[in-house]
Amino acid sequence: MHLSFKAFITAFLMLCSVSVAKAQSGSYDVFVPISKYISQGNAEALSAWFSDNLDITILAKGGNSSKVQAKQIVSNFFNAHTPRSFEVTYTAGRANMKYALGNLNAGGETYLVTIFVYCNEEKNQIQQFKIERVQ
Repeated sequence: MHLSFKAFITAFLMLCSVSVAKAQSGSYDVFVPISKYISQGNAEALSAWFSDNLDITILAKGGNSSKVQAKQIVSNFFNAHTPRSFEVTYTAGRANMKYALGNLNAGGETYLVTIFVYCNEEKNQIQQFKIERVQ
């Protein structure tokens, strides 16, 4: 069964008993370094967070990609749309999965960025990464 991205998000939010992530003193926010690399347009540093295989969608094009392919896709986007700023506007999740929405100002336009990060004791990895133009 193939779910649309919106259906996946809805199911994820319903099944996870989502709690809004609040920054707490001394807690690690995985989206701080990720946000920094997005705002810098640094595809190389951002790709260090990518899973070996991830779902990546940029401007309605994409699918399952290797880490190397995803890095090139993001690099091409950043080269064509120079990032000016990125701000996470919403985070949620549970113990092993974190979710964030953010606004990217790049190339004179605003984009919505969606990020799913799988978290475990060893490392955090981006499983899904999506950039879509805000209409």
